[in-house]
Amino acid sequence: MPLYESDLDKKRNGQHKLVSRDFKKDNTVIELNGIMIGGESLVIMAGPCSVEDERQIVETARMVKEHGAHVLRGGAFKPRTSPYDFQGLGEKGLQLLALARQKTGLPVVTEVMDTTDVPMVTEYADILQVGSRNMQNFPLLKAVGKINKPVLLKRGMAATLEEFLMSAEYILAEGNNQVILCERGI
Repeated sequence: MPLYESDLDKKRNGQHKLVSRDFKKDNTVIELNGIMIGGESLVIMAGPCSVEDERQIVETARMVKEHGAHVLRGGAFKPRTSPYDFQGLGEKGLQLLALARQKTGLPVVTEVMDTTDVPMVTEYADILQVGSRNMQNFPLLKAVGKINKPVLLKRGMAATLEEFLMSAEYILAEGNNQVILCERGI
């Protein structure tokens, strides 16, 4: 054994096993209503930043489907810099996303921000998103790791690749191997 091991070598030897190609050689492909996320084709997820009302989300869902998107995204819970800004419709927004799915057939992805909301969001969404601000919210990562639905993990602001992968490791370590990594810029 060399006198000096790089940090990456140490990670390979112990800390990040499940996200490693040493553990799983093949690409992760997640099947969602016939859509293969991580397969050969590009999957487009599109929609509004936040769900505002029935007309807006249903019309948007129809439009994004018409233009080739495969998954509808929309925020029912919105992390905002200001406590005075619109924070989302909450469960009502989730219900509207489910209605848009029913009318268009598009699977739904939406952000979950709190461990207490995981069961409710799981009930309505096909993919749970962990946003960039919560990439290192370890209790939330553990909670979504215990569900049997895909999780879209967004890279946090200024997060290193190592930090991003270790966040995915938290989800995988709880038993959920349906993790989608979203590189959103740093």
